[in-house]
Amino acid sequence: MRTHRIITIVGGGLVGSLCAIMLGNRGYTVHVFDRRRDVRTYGGERGRSINLALSHRGVRALQEAGISAQIDTIGVPMRGRMIHYTDGSMVFQPYGKDGEAIYSVSRAALNQLLLNAAEQHPHVHLHFEECCCDVDVATARALFTRADGSTHSVSADCVIGADGAYSVVRGVMQKYGRFNYEQHYLEHGYKELTIPSSPNGTWVLEPNALHIWPRGRYMFIALPNVDGSFTCTLFLPFESTRDDEPSFEDLHSAESIHNFFCQAFPDVVQYMPHFVEEFIAHPTSTLITIRCTPWFYQDRVMLIGDAAHAIVPFYGQGMNAGFEDCRIFSELLAQYHDNWLQALREYHTQRKPNADAIAHLAMQNFVEMSERVADPMFLLRKRIEQHCHTLYPHAFIPVYSMVTFSHIPYVEALQEMERQEAVLNRIMCLERIKERWNTPEGEETIRSILRDAGYAV
Repeated sequence: MRTHRIITIVGGGLVGSLCAIMLGNRGYTVHVFDRRRDVRTYGGERGRSINLALSHRGVRALQEAGISAQIDTIGVPMRGRMIHYTDGSMVFQPYGKDGEAIYSVSRAALNQLLLNAAEQHPHVHLHFEECCCDVDVATARALFTRADGSTHSVSADCVIGADGAYSVVRGVMQKYGRFNYEQHYLEHGYKELTIPSSPNGTWVLEPNALHIWPRGRYMFIALPNVDGSFTCTLFLPFESTRDDEPSFEDLHSAESIHNFFCQAFPDVVQYMPHFVEEFIAHPTSTLITIRCTPWFYQDRVMLIGDAAHAIVPFYGQGMNAGFEDCRIFSELLAQYHDNWLQALREYHTQRKPNADAIAHLAMQNFVEMSERVADPMFLLRKRIEQHCHTLYPHAFIPVYSMVTFSHIPYVEALQEMERQEAVLNRIMCLERIKERWNTPEGEETIRSILRDAGYAV
């Protein structure tokens, strides 16, 4: 077994910086290289950020790295979805049981927190404005270009690609061995906008909720920030497939943008004084799912986070899955006594199926958020689902709770989703289900259906 001492991490974003801290905690000398300027000096890139939803998996990883104490200072708890209908009415859908919440956090603020923790670590060294342009996977030597155009190479025992969906490290790995790769772009893009705080610095909407304006094939969401503002995201097709379907290609002038928002989201435009200017100034960004295998080459190069498994953001699990990568890999290094090859093999065996599962779940949740949450029968279905959980909390756990409020593997959550779908389909087909579901008779019928499906109730 070769002894690893020096690690190069390509990418100083959320996953790269957390990975550096965890490896530093294990005594490795870690050098982190990022192509961008230090986000702490300029506040991050505006117009391309979907606010992050930090949930149990991410919090656990931060706890194990010893840096979770400051989350309350940069995050706002969201206890459910606030659905906004076209007529201006609203419905609140709790995420879980009383007290369960996910945290809305700014990507830039969390990245700054992680970089500060990494910089203070005696074994971690940060390097900015250094762009990785090549990696020798056989020797773990990486080539970087500095801001002035000069290049230099860095030798290490292992290179970790934490450089996101468009990973340079992954691109190099594709040239070696039997590396499988696929990518899929969603036909929707996204645009970031802002709801500013009120003049006295407070929120103009309910702060402890993720706000959704579902409109069928498109939607608008808003997540709270600690300063009283909301970071908003419009998800819209790039091109129209029907005459009555709006798309980004239709919104080509200030007038068309203004008219679209006033028609589609009339209850929110009053809180967005600069939405037209922001819409024009901010880029329209893409949404991509990436699957690849294997995530490592010998014990010299590995992928982590979005570089290994980029997913669409509709389950709020991209960052959480990446943080879970870091935690599990660190635990495997401990389990295998820092034998990197053994740890990497098991890391890939465990994480690859779970990454594929959460990618599937994320796409499913897009349909739920944009279309189904506005359907009265779907809302009844969700109430019945939560009722089953209340009656049998250990036997029947909603899939959203499994993904968001537990550490149950994503694969198991996906399998349970298919099982629960069959159960709920049977329940929803019962005669007079609207009136019967919350009666003693209805509960007995539901219990019988759950038993038939194998639930221990």
